[in-house]
Amino acid sequence: MTMFELPPVPRPSEQARATAQERLDGLVKPLGALGRLEEIAAWLCAAHGQVPPRPLDDVRVVIFAGDHGVASTSAVSAYPREITAAMVRVFLAGVSGVSVLAEQVGARVRVLDIAVDAELADVAPEITAHKVRRGSGSIDVADALESAETLRALAAGRAVADEEIEAGADLLIPGDMGIGNTTVAAALVAAMLGLPADEVVGTGTGVDEAGRAHKVAVVSTALERAGGQAGDPVALLTALGSACAAATTGFLAQAAVRGVPVLLDGVYSGAAALLAAELAPGAQDWWLAGHRSTEPSQAYALKALGLDPILDLGLRLGEGSGAVQAVPVLRSARAVLAGMGSLADLDLG
Repeated sequence: MTMFELPPVPRPSEQARATAQERLDGLVKPLGALGRLEEIAAWLCAAHGQVPPRPLDDVRVVIFAGDHGVASTSAVSAYPREITAAMVRVFLAGVSGVSVLAEQVGARVRVLDIAVDAELADVAPEITAHKVRRGSGSIDVADALESAETLRALAAGRAVADEEIEAGADLLIPGDMGIGNTTVAAALVAAMLGLPADEVVGTGTGVDEAGRAHKVAVVSTALERAGGQAGDPVALLTALGSACAAATTGFLAQAAVRGVPVLLDGVYSGAAALLAAELAPGAQDWWLAGHRSTEPSQAYALKALGLDPILDLGLRLGEGSGAVQAVPVLRSARAVLAGMGSLADLDLG
C-alpha cells in the first residue's frame, strides 16, 4: 500500500449504546415502536459517549469542488465542465440547492476549490487555499493524479476536518460539486468491489440511455487501464479518482479519527467512504448514510459499509443536499431520549 498513515480510529462507546437501548426500552411506548429513530438515538449516544447525546446544534457541510478530465474529453454529463466553476460562485452567494436546504436546519455551508479547472481569482483566498491542481486527468486514458497530488489532497481533507471540528462542529456532512463526479464515483466503487461497469453506472445528471451506455464504456476502459489496484486506496485514487475525491476521503477518515459523527450524502461520498474505511479501519462506525441516491454505485458502497440510508427521496443533486435533509431525523432521535417519559413513572391509578 502506498505510504499513508492515520492514527487509529477510536471505537464508539458500547456502554453508552447499551445504556441508551435500556432507556429506550423503558420509555412510554411499546417496545421498538419508534423503529429507526431508536437505532439512531443509540448510535448517537455511542458516538457521544453519553445518554442522552449532546444536541446537534453545529452542523457543517463542506463541499469539495473539482473538475474531472473525463468530462472534458468524453460526453459523460448532460452539462459542460464550466458549470463547476460557476457553481462555486452560486454556493458563495448562498443560493444553491444545499444552501437553501441547509438554512432550514441551521447548517453552515463551506465550499472549497480543490481542483476546479479555473483560476477563480474573484473569490476569497480561503476558498482556494487547499487547491491541489486545475482539474484531474481523464481516467479512461490517463491517471487522474500524480501520487504526490493524491497525498496532498488526502492531507487537505484531513486538515479541513480538523478545522471544522476545532471550530465546534457537532456533525459533519461531505458535499461535492464537479461535472463528471458520478463517472469517477462509479469507477472507484467498481474497482474497490470488483464490479463490472454496467452494474454501477447510472444516468448522473440525466443523460439518456445512449449517454449511459457511453459512460459504461468509458468506465470499463478506465477499469481495464487501471486494473489490479483495488487493495491500495491511494493508488486507486491516483489512477481513477480525482483531487476532490481524495480530499473527501481524507475528510471522512479524519472525522472518524477525531470521533465526530458524519452524515454521508450520495454517490460521491459513498465512493470516498469505501476508500476511507480501507485507510482508517473502523471509520464506518462514525458514519450514517443520510439518503439513498438514484445512482446504483451508492447502493453497492453502502452495502459494503453496512450502512442503511435514512431517507429515500429520489434525489440526485449531490452537494450534501440529501444528507442535510436527514439532520432533523437525528435531532428527533435525540429528542426521544432527552424528552420522553418512562413506563416506570406512569401513574396507573
